[in-house]
Formats: sequence, C-alpha cells, structure tokens
Amino acid sequence: MKPEEVKYTKTHEWIKIEGDIAVIGVSDHAQHQMGDIVFVDLPKIGDKKEKGKQACVVESVKSAFDIYSPVSGEVVEVNTKLSDEPALVNQSPLENGWLFKMKVSSADTSDLLDWNAYSEFANNEAH
Repeated sequence: MKPEEVKYTKTHEWIKIEGDIAVIGVSDHAQHQMGDIVFVDLPKIGDKKEKGKQACVVESVKSAFDIYSPVSGEVVEVNTKLSDEPALVNQSPLENGWLFKMKVSSADTSDLLDWNAYSEFANNEAH
C-alpha cells in the first residue's frame, strides 16, 4: 500500500476504507515520533468505537500513545501479529503493522486528509 492510497487524521492515524470495512493504523510519521514500539494494546473484536475517541494504545520505549478511531463502527478484526511482533508498526506501518479493522457505521470522512495535506500538516507540526 502506498501513502497516497489512504487518508489521514490530524492525530496521525491512517485509514483505508474498502466497502464498509476500514483498516486503521498509525502513520509512518507517527511511528517515527513514537520510537521503538514495544507493545500494542489492541481493541477487542466486537468493541464499538466512536469517531475521534480512543480505540487502542501503542506503547514505545518513550511513552504510551492513544490511538483514535477515524470513523465510528465495530471492530471486526485485530492484527494479532502485533502481540508477538509490535515492531511491525515501525517496520511496516502501512502494510504489516496495521492495527485493526472496523465495520463502518458512520463514514464521515470529510475531515480526513489526503497524502499531500497530511504531509504538509505533519511537517508544519514538527517545526
């Protein structure tokens, strides 16, 4: 998956919606800022998540980071590989390091950023 194929939030999550299923992870920019990921506290299958609310927690050697849901829906799958290999978030944030999938109940994506807008936002935030 290429960065241009997904949308981004201002809290550094990415989302790819295919039909009524959304795949969610953290951006490459975010994983760089977090440092080495050592643990991912994933949501449970069946959990209902609200857009903009905490969905899970990623812990790095630096700190713990809340991950927010970019849309509302129900968690239908989690990336179980992260239990044994949390560093996948660092190594492959857009491919093998995805966090969870949701069945979308409300796909209001008007506030999501495309790659160019997100890159500009992340660069401005860093300065």
